[in-house]
Amino acid sequence: MVNKEYKGDVCSHNHSFFLDNFFRRIIQSPKKIVGEFIKDGDTVIDLGCGPGYFSIDMAKMVGKAGKVYSVDLQKEMLDNVGKKAKKQNLTDRIMLHNCPQKNIGLNGDVKADFILAFYMVHETPDHIKFLKEVKTLLKKGGNFLLVEPRFHVSKKHFQKITRDIKNIGFTLLGTPSKKGGRSLLLSV
Repeated sequence: MVNKEYKGDVCSHNHSFFLDNFFRRIIQSPKKIVGEFIKDGDTVIDLGCGPGYFSIDMAKMVGKAGKVYSVDLQKEMLDNVGKKAKKQNLTDRIMLHNCPQKNIGLNGDVKADFILAFYMVHETPDHIKFLKEVKTLLKKGGNFLLVEPRFHVSKKHFQKITRDIKNIGFTLLGTPSKKGGRSLLLSV
């Protein structure tokens, strides 16, 4: 799928089987990547959730008192998340949000303890605008994990994203190297 607005690539729902499979779970375990940041009762946002690879595991981590907002541009991806959530009795914890092209568009009342943007910031038409909106969704003291793929995002471009993030007002807590790509752990 092509995001016609900025001529960038968005991973199509037609290829979602590449995003959630047995082999990926061996290499990029959701529990290992995000487990240390999520606790029972948390509110979590999974930006660019795709077919729910992280959302489903995070819904288990937040428990019955928590919520996971699964956000994606493609309704078909969210349909996949909904089917998986229903199959695993997690529909009461997962809120599906079909975001518009130009912003995340979640209700301003949503404040997250943890936000994940895994392999998707490079797909946004304006990463600065996007990251400013992410900042408004994060609770004070909450964590934001941004991970970008080395095969799509050069070191130079990631350094620019890092500079922009600091200018937006995020606090850089670290660069966890074992998170599956170029990564930043942030807070406000």
